[in-house]
Amino acid sequence: MPDTSSVNISTRGVAANSYDAIVIGSGISGGWAAKELCEKGLKTLVLERGRPVDHIKDYPTAALSRWELPHRGAITRDTREQNPLISKAAGYGEDTQHFFVKDADHPYIQEKPFDWVRGYQVGGKSLTWGRACARWSPYDFSAPERDGYGLSFPVGYADIKDWYSHVERFMGVCGSYDGIPSMPDGEFLTAYELNVVEKHMQKVLKEKFNRHYVSGRWAHITDPKQIHLDQGRAQCQNRNLCMRGCPLGGYFSSNSSTLPWAAKTGNLTIRPHSVVHSILYDERKQKAIGVRVIDAHTHKATEYFARIIFCNASALNSNLILLNSASSRFPNGLGNDNGLLGKYICFHNYRGSMNGDMDGFEDYYYKVSKPAECIIANFRNVEKKESGFYGGYVIYSGAYREKLSDKNIQPLIGAAFKEAISEPGTWGVYMYMQGETIAKETNHVRLSPDQRDAWGIPLLITSVGYDENDDKMVKDFLEQGQAMLEAAGVKNIQTRDSGQAPGLDIHEMGGVRMGKDPKNSLLNEWNQLHLCKNVFVTDGACMTSTGSQSPSILYMAFTARAANHAVEEMKRGVF
Repeated sequence: MPDTSSVNISTRGVAANSYDAIVIGSGISGGWAAKELCEKGLKTLVLERGRPVDHIKDYPTAALSRWELPHRGAITRDTREQNPLISKAAGYGEDTQHFFVKDADHPYIQEKPFDWVRGYQVGGKSLTWGRACARWSPYDFSAPERDGYGLSFPVGYADIKDWYSHVERFMGVCGSYDGIPSMPDGEFLTAYELNVVEKHMQKVLKEKFNRHYVSGRWAHITDPKQIHLDQGRAQCQNRNLCMRGCPLGGYFSSNSSTLPWAAKTGNLTIRPHSVVHSILYDERKQKAIGVRVIDAHTHKATEYFARIIFCNASALNSNLILLNSASSRFPNGLGNDNGLLGKYICFHNYRGSMNGDMDGFEDYYYKVSKPAECIIANFRNVEKKESGFYGGYVIYSGAYREKLSDKNIQPLIGAAFKEAISEPGTWGVYMYMQGETIAKETNHVRLSPDQRDAWGIPLLITSVGYDENDDKMVKDFLEQGQAMLEAAGVKNIQTRDSGQAPGLDIHEMGGVRMGKDPKNSLLNEWNQLHLCKNVFVTDGACMTSTGSQSPSILYMAFTARAANHAVEEMKRGVF
């Protein structure tokens, strides 16, 4: 338990612990907050609960071949038994496990099954994210209210479009210009080329279904521009080992991009091993004045002060911090007069997947093992509701030649065996869904009244589940996906509903949702708490609905937009 009998404010007084801005969290959105605020001249403190990770220096497995790893990259039985939750996460392996938490170190309470995937270090999950960066369309912002299953955002695509461009140019996003209404074009670097079977899929889906099968928009530098070279980043080498950390900075992470850029201004201070306990609210000033931190090792409490605070701890941790930020004015959590803090948690539906074999095309292979996938843009309920469920889904897909035919290798040994396994087998094609889920008040998180973690902070209780709409969407994907594969000539199709618990998608959202009305939302159009406007929440907690596209780049755009607004308000003397 932390020592809270006294709080360290520094022997030199409050001034020594004071900054213009505090950013809670150093992941994808926290890194962007730091960059924008530091660039604009604000002395900024970034609080990170995990250890420091320096770009290049702290990527211990980045240059190792698989045979140089003790177990060739496989997770041992002991590791899996000790970490039954986190070992299920996409990308978790012997070569990446140092970027994920250990189950026993960070407990929480699952009222319903929920797999909470976390990475506590400087850079957070920006080191291990999937890197998909398609924009939301205008329909994504408005469809929930239009079709009657949710609340519209207080902003639309027109408000965020230029901020998408702002972050795309800096981070480096590759993609093709396709003119798809449900997946707008952006500021793209050269797209990854489709291989011969992917081109075949593209042709068939357009001709027979009028659907778009295109190169995905991915956070990889395929042809570096000057802004990327100025960051010290280089062209992606297509090693497809991204989650180990990229020494070249070929993909975007806080560690390779935004945090070093912020540091160059001289305005950045990063304090790792800092577990945020709560945000401090001054009832006389009627605003937040700082943050209480518990040192991860010593368990000593320290308070830091700032004029503005950005909460970017990742969606569920941001909910936890705000719920734990109780005061006489806000007994149920900061800004929580309407009692909705922690409610309307949502996520992405990844349950459906399929794969099959493709005959022919045996004279073709592909140039590189590209780290990006193809995407089938959402085709359900785009301009109006026209199916038996609400919301839409995108499909990620690809074609590969990796499967070896048993008849070519079973009877062989020695040189003949080596020669046989050097020949690729038949082509395979896969698809998996990423579906919108409905934000519901019953899907929520709350604080445990009697259980606390090692730092004296209440454990988070997760109560989040699927509904009938999710089941209908999975069924539709499995039917439509199979129909598309069959039309393209794919055989031996195997379809799956994994039934995986929510959370394993790693796209948890909501709980501190944006909205126009303080009666049914927590944040305004600038990501400010309605009732405490010098606190901004721009990570996944701010989301009002999930859309069907990956959300990370939208968090970045929201963050840059909010940071710009915060600085303008500071100049006006509002904060």
